[in-house]
Amino acid sequence: MNPNRLYFIDAVRAFAILMMLQGHFIDTLLDPSYRDQNNTAFKIWEYFRGITAPTFFTISGLIFSYLLIKAKRSGNVEQRMRKGFKRGLMLIGIGYLLRAPIFQWLIGEFNSYFLVIDVLQCIGLSLIIVVLIYKLTFKKTLLFSILMLVLGLTVFISEPLYRYLELPKVPVLFSNYLSKTDGSIFTIIPWFGYVAFGAFISTLFYRYVERPKFKTAIVSGFFVFGIALIFNSSWLLMKLYYWSDISIFKEVAYYNYLFTRLGNVFILFSLFYLAENYIKQPLILRIGQKTLSIYVIHFIIIYGSFTGLGLTQLIGKTLVPWQAIIGALLFLSVVCFISFFYAKTNAFVYSKVQKLVDKFKRYTR
Repeated sequence: MNPNRLYFIDAVRAFAILMMLQGHFIDTLLDPSYRDQNNTAFKIWEYFRGITAPTFFTISGLIFSYLLIKAKRSGNVEQRMRKGFKRGLMLIGIGYLLRAPIFQWLIGEFNSYFLVIDVLQCIGLSLIIVVLIYKLTFKKTLLFSILMLVLGLTVFISEPLYRYLELPKVPVLFSNYLSKTDGSIFTIIPWFGYVAFGAFISTLFYRYVERPKFKTAIVSGFFVFGIALIFNSSWLLMKLYYWSDISIFKEVAYYNYLFTRLGNVFILFSLFYLAENYIKQPLILRIGQKTLSIYVIHFIIIYGSFTGLGLTQLIGKTLVPWQAIIGALLFLSVVCFISFFYAKTNAFVYSKVQKLVDKFKRYTR
């Protein structure tokens, strides 16, 4: 194993993708009558499901930005930026492709639902934005770090301004990235905020990771800031409101899911980094390194991408809790098995798509 590799990142990615898989499975197939907010088990499951996406976006921003700024040492930062830009476009394309109703198109049925924005498009666009910001900051790590922190805070604090945003005069292709009016599951704001905070954290690792006491300091920092964000961020926002009389602070404090979820992410980071020596297991690391393959496979099985026939259509919301739990475990096992033995690595997928793009360019010249 590479002693300079941050293995806890792969472990967090593995945790996030597995939580996403079981969350989608249970949410899609559990009978609505069992969605009882008074049931402790359901509330715990729902809470942990709520921190899955923030974890995934934050860790994506961390690993991508860390590799981007680390490329300065090897002198291939321009290549890394081009690769990141292409990867962002690729994720956007795959995100649309997974929702493309091919068979409906073949029989002449067209609608704009496949244009809704999901995780892959959001992450893809976020990577492109990170690359552009890094280039605009002239690859200065300190300036990049400050700007990403400011952007993250700005996106979170301004959430009330775009909470119910509608853009009726903007084409759906573009408005879906900013508004949920037409069915988008994720929008670039506020989710880019988590990517921005991840990018900021990456600069701390880049600058200090080789110092002897860094791990102790960053684990403690994650834990302390995590607890503070969960239990005291609303109090601080109200203090800012009383001090400045700016109403937006109060509005954020009354609906403070972004900062509290970020606090949950920091707690997870602290626990995973603290236990890094114990979670450097090949299976965990392999799952963390194949998140794209796993995501694509699970999407096809649950939602019936391309064929229109998935578990949603075959089973629907009919499972009782014990069936949903056992089914989720089997689903995780099957998806990981297919990913390990019948799907290639993320890098392989990217390379194949890049070859298709290159062929298309040659044919269109």
